[in-house]
Amino acid sequence: MTTELTTRPASNNQFSNDQATLQQITADVLKYAREQGATACEAEVSESFGQTVTVRRGKVETIEYNRDKGIGVTVYIGKRRGHASTSDFSPQAIRATAGAALSIAKFTASDDYAGLADEDLLAREIPDLDLFYPWDLPVERAIELAQACEGAAFAVDKRITNSEGATVSLQQSHFTYGNSLGFLGGYPSSRHWISCAVIAGKGDAMQRDDWYASALDPAELDTPETIGRIAGTRAIQRLGAKKIATMQVPVLYEAPAAATLLGHFVGAVSGGSLYRKSSFLLDSLGKPVFSPLVEISDDPHIPKGLASSPFDAEGVATRRRNVVEHGVVQGYFLSSYSARKLGMKSTGNAGGNHNLLLRDTGLNLPQLLQQMGRGLLVTELMGQGTNMVTGDYSRGAAGFWIENGAVAYPVQEITIAGNLKDMFRNIVAAGNDILKRGSKQCGSVLIERMTVAGD
Repeated sequence: MTTELTTRPASNNQFSNDQATLQQITADVLKYAREQGATACEAEVSESFGQTVTVRRGKVETIEYNRDKGIGVTVYIGKRRGHASTSDFSPQAIRATAGAALSIAKFTASDDYAGLADEDLLAREIPDLDLFYPWDLPVERAIELAQACEGAAFAVDKRITNSEGATVSLQQSHFTYGNSLGFLGGYPSSRHWISCAVIAGKGDAMQRDDWYASALDPAELDTPETIGRIAGTRAIQRLGAKKIATMQVPVLYEAPAAATLLGHFVGAVSGGSLYRKSSFLLDSLGKPVFSPLVEISDDPHIPKGLASSPFDAEGVATRRRNVVEHGVVQGYFLSSYSARKLGMKSTGNAGGNHNLLLRDTGLNLPQLLQQMGRGLLVTELMGQGTNMVTGDYSRGAAGFWIENGAVAYPVQEITIAGNLKDMFRNIVAAGNDILKRGSKQCGSVLIERMTVAGD
């Protein structure tokens, strides 16, 4: 038996204020800031609501509700910048917050690169990207879903002995951003997820694993039973894990682990890292960084996309672009400030990347294992051993040893090491087992050779 997930009509939500109210508050903040002496200003007004239920061993462990609202205002006096925020939406608090930001600006140093986004880059049209799906989920029903998820994990095998819990969470928010150049826009969005983490085995032989799904529309989530079965199966598969000898072999990053490689790339070619010269990919624009088979795009306009947005945090219009073509870097991730520091234009990435997509090379995970033949399949990464200045990479890992294209046995307590420059250049395949549960979406990634350190 599986559980059906349904959505609530979009007219029903848990917001205390509608979009028109948020827009009026935003306009008031900008008005007060200008009246008090700001030469330029921007403001964001937001509100969010959420419910999170966690069940452990069939019993309710936590029920959490979050309801937040806030106003953030940034003002400029010439090239001096000040920022202040409040959670009070009253006119008196709004006026006081604008005044506080101005007081801060008067005491800050002038910065030639500070200021609003370039007016010609601001979004003129705001397409509906279908980002808002409130979930009609009474807490009693959320408990049932979490119990079904955890129950499915325990039902996988009697060797599932304990649980870290199953969680069902719904989140929805809306905001309005405006600035003194005349931009005013905003929209609602949602984000929901179901997760489960369980433990298999006993004593020193225990192994833990988890799984989760995330979507804007709860109807597109995997069923709780499916998520629980995957979590339970993954934990069981790790029983009997061994250490391995130190060697150099091919390494296949399973899709969830492979997404971290995209994260390292984004961090290295983001404006802050570049103008501070704290990146191993300085001056990489137009240069080959990856193997020629790698194609990466940044697409903010995917309907229901987890990181879709018609404009960035500064009101700059977003657009789809190829950031890597045939292994060559075609673009950075820049806000207005970092772009000016670099003598460039904003790429519409104030706030980070959008839906970052690695194009697959046509193979599924079993086929990637066959291509690798012998090596390490990484399913979990631990630690933060990445030097973004040099690219040196060393992470704790767990996964499976592969012989003749098939799993031989699970492995643990190992370290995988290399340099990200070499790792990027030595990508030999990208799988079509693409996970869509975050802003960085890719399948499994096969790297030709890395150092695996064990005994």
